[in-house]
Amino acid sequence: MRLVFAGTPDTALPALRTLIDSPRHEVVAVVTRPDAKSGRGHKVHPSPVAQLADESGIEVLRPAKAGDPDFLERLRELAPDCCPVVAYGNLLPQPALDVPRFGWINLHFSLLPAWRGAAPVQHSVLHGDEITGAATFQIVKELDAGPVFGVVTEPIKPDDTSGSLLERLSVSGAGLLAATLDGVEDGTLEARPQPADGVSFAPKINVEDARVDWSAPAMRVDRLARACTPSPGPWTEFRGQRVKLGPVRLAPSAAPLAPGEIAATKNSVLVGTATHPVELGEVQPQGKRLMSAGEWARGVRLTAEDRLA
Repeated sequence: MRLVFAGTPDTALPALRTLIDSPRHEVVAVVTRPDAKSGRGHKVHPSPVAQLADESGIEVLRPAKAGDPDFLERLRELAPDCCPVVAYGNLLPQPALDVPRFGWINLHFSLLPAWRGAAPVQHSVLHGDEITGAATFQIVKELDAGPVFGVVTEPIKPDDTSGSLLERLSVSGAGLLAATLDGVEDGTLEARPQPADGVSFAPKINVEDARVDWSAPAMRVDRLARACTPSPGPWTEFRGQRVKLGPVRLAPSAAPLAPGEIAATKNSVLVGTATHPVELGEVQPQGKRLMSAGEWARGVRLTAEDRLA
């Protein structure tokens, strides 16, 4: 099939590489978000998907909105049979959805109808799911509500962050997407409506949502820290300044501490929660580099009155 691939971040790269290498399909163009400022110096950079497409000699389309007339005209000229989507990050209006004869097929990183929305992996970690996965479905107007072609499952490990889990899902999901497109082309695969029961939503987790509440149970603190790693990054305040955190470790056998109370030893830095303490991993004070919690504690010279808030 002739494909126009839509995607933006690193997460989409395994799927794009798989489709570029597929002997059955031809990626004639990619659609991605416009170039954006990133990194030190806030220089303008193309998206990871745009970079891979450029390296592969594939045309790159960067519409500000997928309903832009110039973009729709070029999409019709390309005459794709299908448009696979992985983490594109832009709304697709009906005129765009109507162009390919097999429609737009999305690879979504949850077991639909669970966790429809922008942050399915983060919410699966945050809510303590034991199993998640990826699903391919036909895009319709309603958010992530289209009929499903296929799924793959993935266990969530106790130490998984959103980053590590998404990395695995992006690889297994790439194979699922390729198999889905093969089945659609053959006519051997039929999408089935999502069940009405079990629908849940996964809105974007912003920076304010990532603030650690030390009055919460240790399990909640652990899940929040892992769910927000690497983005937007869990954080707390120390002496009135923001401090970024890495994942924490549960320390149920440690001596009790009040919520936010800090206890530093030669080998660990513990912080109290509503239940038992957690052990800090990495810490990044405001304006400084990432460091181990022990190095941070030695540098700030903790007092008995110090708290994380």
